[in-house]
Amino acid sequence: MDKTIGKALFNSHSYIEYRKIVTDLLRENKSTGNDQSEALTHYSTLNETRMHRLDKTMKILPEVVTSLQALEHEYIWIVISEGWCGDAAQLLPIFDKMAEQSEGKIDLRIVLRDENEELMNHFLTNKAKSIPKLIVINKVTSGALAHWGPRPNGATELIENYKKEHGVIDETIKTDLQMWYLHDKGLSTQSELIDMMLDLDQIAQE
Repeated sequence: MDKTIGKALFNSHSYIEYRKIVTDLLRENKSTGNDQSEALTHYSTLNETRMHRLDKTMKILPEVVTSLQALEHEYIWIVISEGWCGDAAQLLPIFDKMAEQSEGKIDLRIVLRDENEELMNHFLTNKAKSIPKLIVINKVTSGALAHWGPRPNGATELIENYKKEHGVIDETIKTDLQMWYLHDKGLSTQSELIDMMLDLDQIAQE
């Protein structure tokens, strides 16, 4: 497992580097990942717009900032993502701003799912390669401590309820999901992540 993490970290990108990779591929009408299609390129283009907006507007709650800066230990967040993923577009700007506000306590690194299959296979969701997946790494030992994703609890519940009722994930629920993120303003994600980090920090001190 440690070798898998080490390999992923070697292949990882900063948030700025990740954004550039996605942008440069879109200039060639391509998306990240092994599969290429008009639909995936279309989703990647939509996500570019969302991420530009969130980079400018997303705010981290003051109490979350205080808790981030009070962490006693240092961590790496490895996030498995792809440019076409709608959830990733909503969540990566939050991850980036939380890491930035931590004042060095959290180092955010992003890897592409299709280029890191071994890592992805360690963190499946119901046997599926769902992304984004955030993996918390102990910066000293490089060991995995916890993982989160692919979306906050409220969004997961929305998807699961729709799938139970309709049996599919279609454009209707994808639109509803984006509206859920819009109204939530990143609050659920911030709350869930800081609770996880405070718990891990407490365990590390015991």
